[in-house]
Amino acid sequence: MSDPASSATPPQSNPPQKARTRVPKTVWDLVFTLLIPILILSPNILGSGISISDTVFGGGTGGNVRAYLLAALIPVVYVLWDLGVNRNVSPVALIGGAGAIFSGALAFWYVDGFWYAIKDSARSYLTGILFLISAATSVPLFRVFLDAASIGEKPEDRAATQQAMRDPGVHRGLVLGTVVFAVVDLIGGVVNSVVNYARVTAKFGTDDFNAQIAAVNAIMRVPGLVISLVGVFAAIWFVQNAVKRRYGPDASLLEPAKLAAAMRERGELRA
Repeated sequence: MSDPASSATPPQSNPPQKARTRVPKTVWDLVFTLLIPILILSPNILGSGISISDTVFGGGTGGNVRAYLLAALIPVVYVLWDLGVNRNVSPVALIGGAGAIFSGALAFWYVDGFWYAIKDSARSYLTGILFLISAATSVPLFRVFLDAASIGEKPEDRAATQQAMRDPGVHRGLVLGTVVFAVVDLIGGVVNSVVNYARVTAKFGTDDFNAQIAAVNAIMRVPGLVISLVGVFAAIWFVQNAVKRRYGPDASLLEPAKLAAAMRERGELRA
């Protein structure tokens, strides 16, 4: 006679639920900082004949100004909301939040022509100047970015990063990287100003002005990102070169565990 327990039907397990696919943050960044502002500024959204300025704000100069302000402030609100939700109080996040507030404040400076071209690049100019000033201090701002990248590392690996960045040779690399990043950011601002001055020629508050801003934002997104990445990678190269000269070819400031191992081999890692 078979054991009743062995002939019993095993309990059915619930099928595993598929993990919800999360939209990458990069996509949300593009939606709120580029796509939505462009749609708000467009006098003919996707060829539909619909205009936010006309449909929502009543058209005319007043409608165009309100649409312009909405398009300028949505990215600011998104950045600040993201900081609040993630409770990110790292120096990098705070710098980004301050930059967003600065951009939002500039939205209320109603200018066109040359001054609009300067205004649209003001954030790059301010960032570049601040980085250049910081290069003359004991804490160059590019060090702040690299320090933030090691926040999630093991305490001993993070300590190795901190010790390495205080080394005089590595500090010189950080200063040079900060200067390079600043110069590239300033160049990016000049390029953006030139493009805006050439293409945004209409008077502030007109349909054409908003449309031209939308077009330039779309045109400059990729080139602006490329210029920024060039600055970041160039700065990292100078810093990494200084680290490898000081601690050996296997050391990397971007990989704290490898850096700590290289420093241990040399007997230079302090407890």
